[in-house]
Amino acid sequence: MAKVKKAYYCKECGNESPKWFGQCPACGAWGSCSEEVIARATDSGIKRTSESRPQKVADIADADHKRIELSSPEVNRVLGGGLVRGSLVLLGGEPGIGKSTLSLQMALATKGIKTLYVSGEESASQIKMRASRLGEVSDECYIYPETLLENILSHTEEMKPDLVVIDSIQTIYSEAIDSSAGSVSQIRECAARLLKMAKESGTSVIIIGHITKDGAIAGPKILEHIVDVVISFEGDNNNVYRLLRGIKNRFGATFEIGIFEMREEGLVEVSNPSEILLSHPEEQLSGVAVGAAVDGIRPYLIEVQALVSNAAYGTPQRSATGYDSRRLNMLLAVLEKRVGMKMFQKDVFLNFAGGFKVQDTGLDLAVVGAVISSYFDRAIGEGVCMAGEIGLSGEVRPAPRTEQRIAEAARHGFRKIIVSGYLAGRGLKLPKGIEVVFINSVSELPRAMF
Repeated sequence: MAKVKKAYYCKECGNESPKWFGQCPACGAWGSCSEEVIARATDSGIKRTSESRPQKVADIADADHKRIELSSPEVNRVLGGGLVRGSLVLLGGEPGIGKSTLSLQMALATKGIKTLYVSGEESASQIKMRASRLGEVSDECYIYPETLLENILSHTEEMKPDLVVIDSIQTIYSEAIDSSAGSVSQIRECAARLLKMAKESGTSVIIIGHITKDGAIAGPKILEHIVDVVISFEGDNNNVYRLLRGIKNRFGATFEIGIFEMREEGLVEVSNPSEILLSHPEEQLSGVAVGAAVDGIRPYLIEVQALVSNAAYGTPQRSATGYDSRRLNMLLAVLEKRVGMKMFQKDVFLNFAGGFKVQDTGLDLAVVGAVISSYFDRAIGEGVCMAGEIGLSGEVRPAPRTEQRIAEAARHGFRKIIVSGYLAGRGLKLPKGIEVVFINSVSELPRAMF
């Protein structure tokens, strides 16, 4: 007979406590205590035996992890070459960002695999409407509206699909836990049983997870530890572009990104992000610079826009969209100290094209170049690109993967790129048709730009 007892969980971090608390002792959150009834079997007298035995590393046979090639090359890139059989993938993102659309689109478009799409949020007719809008039809994709975990596992064992999509984990519940769907104990139990099913049967599982207002995946933190892969679907509802970013990957690298464009017919891959992040005005404008960025191992060119104007009030304004405002303040201080520009009297507004959020420090040179161009109200020469990191003393440091940045700029027809002088004489493999200008200090940047 199972013994029922109460436990208290933190909604933010999943910390368990035997008594009620006002402030979580683990994460320090206030008002996050949730009382739940859990069932534990009293089987301490049963002696368990296991057939597995410790093995030497040299005696373990190499496993051939065959991957499932999905219909989307962008998703395959983020996953590290495809979906590993028997893996558990967690896909997180904000409401309305396109998680369900991406999952259904992959399930319908991928040929040669049997897919079970489990929806706990929509009915079969609603999913059919979305599938008709996407324009994809597959005889190997089965729709199953269900929220009870035991029924899902039963049909999975009967059908033996290659891929199972759970939309979403917060709506699934198990009869073994006496709490509502979406609670900490339910999410933890359902994820653990789905992982066991995936490892035993070799069926790949993609579970969709909601996120909190702070941007973290809702539920206990152990959910991210249980799964094999965690990928985040990012973007702005006011913008058409979406980024698929790897956060954790036991079978590949975590620095890859995939870029999509949300259209009426669904998510369309963007194979060349530089084309959407660069504008081609008829005349050159001041305050606009082009930087060569790298996200993971993928280089792309992005347009940096800056506006510098006289401060109308006592305190100048500093605003950055898609960029760290603290780093912007640091770069403005470097300009004032090392170049002599009176930035304390100026309002500075910074924006990145396409609504992208950029964390690459190799774009420091492009940010400073755009600010200098707007400060003097002078356009940067046509076909000029920049890539470099700026230190507090004003030195220009090499940006990671500079060779790839130079090659990307040359591929898009740029005639000159400004990089760090520390790379001079390092034997860089430079493509034809582009001039590489080396500078050692930020004070040399205006002459190189203009």
